Amino acid sequence: QPSVPPVPNYKLSMSIPEWLQAIQTYMKMLQYNHTGTQFFEIRKSRPLSGIKNLLGKSWLAISWCLGCQTPCLGYRYLTNGQPSVERFPISFKTHFSGNYFHHVVLGIYCNGRYGSLGMSRRSDLMDKPLTYRTLSDLIFDFEDSYKKYLHSVKKVKIGLYVPHEPHSFQPIEWKQLVLNVSKMMRTEVRKELEKFARDMRMKILKPSSAHSPAKERSRGKSLSPRRRQATSPQRRACRRDKS
Repeated sequence: QPSVPPVPNYKLSMSIPEWLQAIQTYMKMLQYNHTGTQFFEIRKSRPLSGIKNLLGKSWLAISWCLGCQTPCLGYRYLTNGQPSVERFPISFKTHFSGNYFHHVVLGIYCNGRYGSLGMSRRSDLMDKPLTYRTLSDLIFDFEDSYKKYLHSVKKVKIGLYVPHEPHSFQPIEWKQLVLNVSKMMRTEVRKELEKFARDMRMKILKPSSAHSPAKERSRGKSLSPRRRQATSPQRRACRRDKS
């Protein structure tokens, strides 16, 4: 039975990079799951309010990280409560030796710099320091790291900022921007990424679910049409007398 390390807490004496490093160190202590076995269902559509319950059942309880997606949810939970730290998912689809591979990390934006938190078998495909001036610089660094392992990046997906409200029922937006980078020049990729990053910083972009919102039922009120009230015999008799 592995030991469960204490969850790191933010202290006022900590800088943001120090706090992020403490979280990454904690996640590394939980270890990476090399078995390839999925111990429970992971739904990417899970709302933010369900993440704490998910973590309580999985790696926070058994001290075992599951691949890269569950730690990504864990990073989102552990970094909650710091409005100056924006979090958003970054997904990669790569090709190697006739097979396709998928990987996801949590992008970080704070004080005009980008970085990431994540888990991987490769040390340069997980956490990145909060030193990148642009989002494209961060993505290109991941792409260069993949090349060292003979992986070619086919697609990059960028999600929206994750709200800090822990009880939100809004699901995480995993792929607001999808780039087929294998068929694009780097100048084109940079242009698309910087436009997207600028719109995110200005909070212009909305979740795709917001484009076609479902009708909300008012609390305590019915949406069904009102029924016409039947006229009582007494009222009908009263009308006859007046006529």
